[in-house]
Amino acid sequence: MIRPGLVSITFRSLSPKHIIELAARAHLEGIEWGSDVHVPPGHPALARELAKMTKEAGLATAAYGSYYRVGNEPADLFPRIIEAALTLETKIIRVWPGHMGSDQADAAARFRVTEDALRISAQAAAAGLKLACEWHGGTLTDTAPSAQILFADVDHPAFGAYWQPHRFMPVEECLVDMNAAKPHLLGLHVFHWDVHTGERRPLSDGESAWREYLAAAAPALPEGSFALLEFVKDDNPAQLLTDAQTLRNLLTATAEQAH
Repeated sequence: MIRPGLVSITFRSLSPKHIIELAARAHLEGIEWGSDVHVPPGHPALARELAKMTKEAGLATAAYGSYYRVGNEPADLFPRIIEAALTLETKIIRVWPGHMGSDQADAAARFRVTEDALRISAQAAAAGLKLACEWHGGTLTDTAPSAQILFADVDHPAFGAYWQPHRFMPVEECLVDMNAAKPHLLGLHVFHWDVHTGERRPLSDGESAWREYLAAAAPALPEGSFALLEFVKDDNPAQLLTDAQTLRNLLTATAEQAH
């Protein structure tokens, strides 16, 4: 069954302790800890303490959410990211496939991303880890054709993907878009934005869409993968509790349908 979790940067202003308490109250099972605020690379004592706190609350570290821009970072940064992921006791590092959209990236930019992706994928694999690319605007996964080129060029077993719906994209197109991620899928980022205005909405407003997304993704996801809540309406912790209930119900229904 797909496991429900939380992306910590949903609440950048909250302390890790508060986030852990909130995730436990919401009956979630894991947290993707972000590297920009909560667990920066190069702070092993902090990562050890956070790993301990997370486990003691009965939660797993679903992933280390790095802000590593593949092809655009100093070579000595990624070993520190690997160290943080291992200390947090997770198997997945989130990375960003480049720093520009596919309509701006020329052949040289794509080559830099591909070469670096191969380099860090080898480092991750040697440490027993996998990489999950953001499926995001402003990167080389901003369209399905561009993402397919990226994964064909990298072609490394440790180089995988998260998936999330693109902003302003209708459900039918999102389902087609997901097909490009499925062979590489490691998890999902879950939220609901109004497709016309981009306004953040309660997850329950997008329940029918996520029922379809989860049904499509479930057969492709490895056992024990996470669907991670992100971008709650008004950044309100109380909204997380409601969204978590919606997500848990959706995941239960998805598992029942699979059987």
